[in-house]
Amino acid sequence: MISPQNVLRHELIGLDVLVARASNPGHVGVSGRIVDETRNTLVIQTGQGETRIPKRCSVFRLRLPDGTTVDLDGSSLETQPERRISMRIR
Repeated sequence: MISPQNVLRHELIGLDVLVARASNPGHVGVSGRIVDETRNTLVIQTGQGETRIPKRCSVFRLRLPDGTTVDLDGSSLETQPERRISMRIR
């Protein structure tokens, strides 16, 4: 079960997301559903299409399946998704 404590060890694709903070002011407030993830970016499906947001210098507010929200610093996500999922979290 995905929770705020173990969200880094889970797949993010399919979760609703809001860009809470970003170094690019144009990215702040972008919201939608995560449809793809690369080492350095999240691809978010918005009402206007897909938007690619760099993980570095961004804070993402994720809504988990149980309705709780968690803010994640994008730099903690900055690795290949398959490696992040198998990493040991301190």
